Formats: sequence, C-alpha cells, structure tokens
Amino acid sequence: MAIRVLLVDDQPLLRTGFRMILEAEQDLAVVGEAGDGLQALDQVRALQPDVVLMDIRMPRMDGVEATRQITGPAKDGPAKVLVLTTFDLDEYVVEALRAGASGFLLKDAPANELVQAIRVVAAGEAMLAPSITRRLLDKYAGHLPSGEEPMPDTLHTLTEREVEVLKLVARGLSNAEIAAELFVSETTVKTHVGHVLTKLGLRDRVQAAVYAYESGLVRPGAQ
Repeated sequence: MAIRVLLVDDQPLLRTGFRMILEAEQDLAVVGEAGDGLQALDQVRALQPDVVLMDIRMPRMDGVEATRQITGPAKDGPAKVLVLTTFDLDEYVVEALRAGASGFLLKDAPANELVQAIRVVAAGEAMLAPSITRRLLDKYAGHLPSGEEPMPDTLHTLTEREVEVLKLVARGLSNAEIAAELFVSETTVKTHVGHVLTKLGLRDRVQAAVYAYESGLVRPGAQ
C-alpha cells in the first residue's frame, strides 16, 4: 500500500513542487493539500494520511500548534508529522519537535532526501539528520543548560550503557552506527533505545535528542 501524504504549506507553488516529486514515486500518494494549520487539521480528520509534510510559518494556525493537535493525546489518526524548515533553521523547529513532530527537513533538500525522509517517518522512525541537528542545537545553545544546573532525576534511572546510547542518539547516529561505536549488535542497541524512551517517557529518537541537550547531558558542539 502506498504511503498517504498530506502537504501543508501556505505557498501553492511549493506544494505543487512537492506533489510532482512525491507522485513520481510508486509507494507515495499525495492525498490532499492545506494552506494553513486549521485546514491541515480538517484534512487529517477527513483523509487519514500516514505522513503530514508540515510547514512552520503559516496564517491562522502555525505548524507548531497544528503538529501538537495532530500528534497529541486527542489525535484522530496515526499521522506522523515531518516538519519543513528554511535553510536558516526556523526558530520554531525545536517547539515543533517538542509538540510531537517526528523529524525535520530543509525546504531546499534534494528530492531523494525528501522521499526518503517520508518513508523513514512513515515506518515509525525519527528523521534526525546529524548535520541539521547539530546546526539547529548550536544555534540555540544560549537557550540550553549551561552545565551548572543539576541534571534531572530521570537521568539517574538510566544505566551507564543507556546513557552512552542516549548521547549517541543525540549526535544523530543510527542504530547501526551506534552498534559499531559500542561494539554491540544492532538488536542490542534497539533494546537500549527502547529502554531509554520508556524510562524517560519519550515518544521517539527526536524527543530523546532534544531531551539530551535540554537536560545538559550533551552540549552543543561537543563530540
């Protein structure tokens, strides 16, 4: 079955471009479009898409609030949200991730990256490109913990190996890359990631990465 995609952007020309790219793929189907967050909510309820390609800055309701309502406790369907941001990295992207987005992508990303990102998110994974993540978190370093604040108590529920895994997730590494880094199997890494998400009450790897930075476990620019 094709992955059902809803396009949400206030620029019709961009929506047309995205539609042309996605409809060239046999496993992707654009089921609708919306020009703002309110329209997006209506379309999600009516069309039940698998993935919502969501712009941030839009009239009436922005992408952050729309994401919150689409992925929140009262959500009407299984839709995942993939946020689109400008080359400069929009200041609201972190808020969108907190609101429940499964990842973010630059608007000028190559067509193959857009297609792959939609497939990844539809499969239930998080789209966490290391280069974009690093630039985003470096940009907001001033808003993140300085290192002088005590780390949250929830971190103490993690084992030493789970903390290592969380740090590598925050760097944007895949399960395979983490397995190679720690000299363990990919299955073991998946188990550790699952434990981290459960213990910290997080939904996916994107929220885990944001948590790692906000808690002070990882510092922007650190290796």
